[in-house]
Amino acid sequence: MTAAQFRRIVLGLDGVVEASHMSHPDFRAANGRIFASLNEDETRGMAQLTPEQQAEFLSRAPKMFIPAAGAWGRGGSTMIDLKSADAEIVGEAVTLAWQRVSALPAARRTNAERSSNKRRTTVKVRKPAPKPRSRSRSGR
Repeated sequence: MTAAQFRRIVLGLDGVVEASHMSHPDFRAANGRIFASLNEDETRGMAQLTPEQQAEFLSRAPKMFIPAAGAWGRGGSTMIDLKSADAEIVGEAVTLAWQRVSALPAARRTNAERSSNKRRTTVKVRKPAPKPRSRSRSGR
C-alpha cells in the first residue's frame, strides 16, 4: 500500500479532513480530533484504536500492525507498516478508529487557534468631564 492509497481510504470517511501536526500529516474527524496519521516520510500510518482492537489487529496481521512506542501504544495507538499493508484490513482499522474518535466531544482549541480567532476590541477613551464653569459676579 502507498501513502496515497492510505490517504484515499481515510479521506473517504465522512467529514474527515487532512491537517498537519508536528510536521507530519494527520487526519481529523468532524469533531477536530485526530484518529489517524502518516509519519513524516509516509512509510507508516497510524490508527487510534482501543487496546482491545489493537490486540485483535496485532494477532490478525502481526507484520502489518505494530503498537506505537510507550504510553501511546499501550493506549491503542497502532502503527501500520504501509509496505506490507492490505487495503481491506487497513480500511477496517481506520474505520474503527474514526468511529471511536467521532463519538468524543469536539477537540479543545489550541492557544494558537484561540489567539488567531480573538475578536479585536476597541477601547473607548472617555473624554475628561468638562470643568465646572465659574459663576460670573455680574449676574447676581
